[in-house]
Amino acid sequence: MHFPDVALASIGVTIPQAQWTSEQIEQDLQPLYSRLKLPEGRLAMMSGIESRRVWEPGTVPSGPSIQSGRHAIEAASVAPDQIGALIHASVCRDFLEPATASRVHHELGLSPNCWVYDVSNACLGVLNGAVQIATMIQSGMISAGIVVGTENSRPLMEATIASLNADTQLTRRTVKPAFASLTIGSGSCAWLLTHRDLHPQATTLEHAIARAHTAHHALCRSDQDTAGAGMQPLMETDSETLMAEGIATGVAALNDLLQQSGWSRDQIDRSICHQVGSRHRIGMLEAMQLPVDRDSATFPALGNTGSVALPLTVAAAAATGELSSQDRTALLGIGSGINSVMIGAKWGETAIAGDWAGLLDELASSRLAGPTD
Repeated sequence: MHFPDVALASIGVTIPQAQWTSEQIEQDLQPLYSRLKLPEGRLAMMSGIESRRVWEPGTVPSGPSIQSGRHAIEAASVAPDQIGALIHASVCRDFLEPATASRVHHELGLSPNCWVYDVSNACLGVLNGAVQIATMIQSGMISAGIVVGTENSRPLMEATIASLNADTQLTRRTVKPAFASLTIGSGSCAWLLTHRDLHPQATTLEHAIARAHTAHHALCRSDQDTAGAGMQPLMETDSETLMAEGIATGVAALNDLLQQSGWSRDQIDRSICHQVGSRHRIGMLEAMQLPVDRDSATFPALGNTGSVALPLTVAAAAATGELSSQDRTALLGIGSGINSVMIGAKWGETAIAGDWAGLLDELASSRLAGPTD
């Protein structure tokens, strides 16, 4: 897919204030750690994640999504009635129905002549939403649209910690599928896309591809999401197999992107992968033959923030100067399922605005201290 008429005008960001370190989570898991004699420091060592952010109790996804949407709209100087589509695209949502996008649309004061709906595709939701809006703009349906998502890790982590401490039948082997749940973080991000006539100097989304390897759909599952279900927010993940098959999917998808774009690997100035952890990042970049010093990461400070992980990392890379004008930028999205969405963009004058809650200073300090992978 090619989008010569589409610009990424702005990105809105909202980061929670509260911070849970991996050390703190291990302290909360002392009943489990003591019983299984697990070494302290294991969580950060295995994941490369030192901390993650969490929303205050009672936060629903639409709240931060509204804030991020406002930041993006104000930064792009786009009138609300110009926005012809609003997609809410995170894993987390307020209710089974109505669409979380409905409240966000209302609070942002957007036009009644607006496409309003939710999209959910694990860690790819925001990228999927961006491609859908880009398609609408390119086809002439709308002149501007916004995709937004908010992931809320607090309920999942609290339920996981309680479950692990209470289950006295767990062993070192059987506890492994729950490990990934302890790496999840919270955050919110909105991308506002317009026809490039409105923002001629902004980032262009030049190419997009999708690749599906759904034979591996059972490798990462949450509880059922149906009316009347227990709705316990627990996940089981075969992390080793998921990483191996995810990397294989990513390599195949990158080859598709390179073929479509005509880029070579050496022409990619900046890559941004899905933010899972240090082992996944190194394994992915090595398999893709991309240099780590041209890749941006936020997972050490934010954990895995699901559908907003890659979009937030794009914003952080731009805000900290890692992304420069005219950089060929490869957005390498991968999600459980296994699916991949990858976008090739030429970076431009995209406005970045929002509440970073000290994250940019934290990222700057960690980079000055050197790599942790």
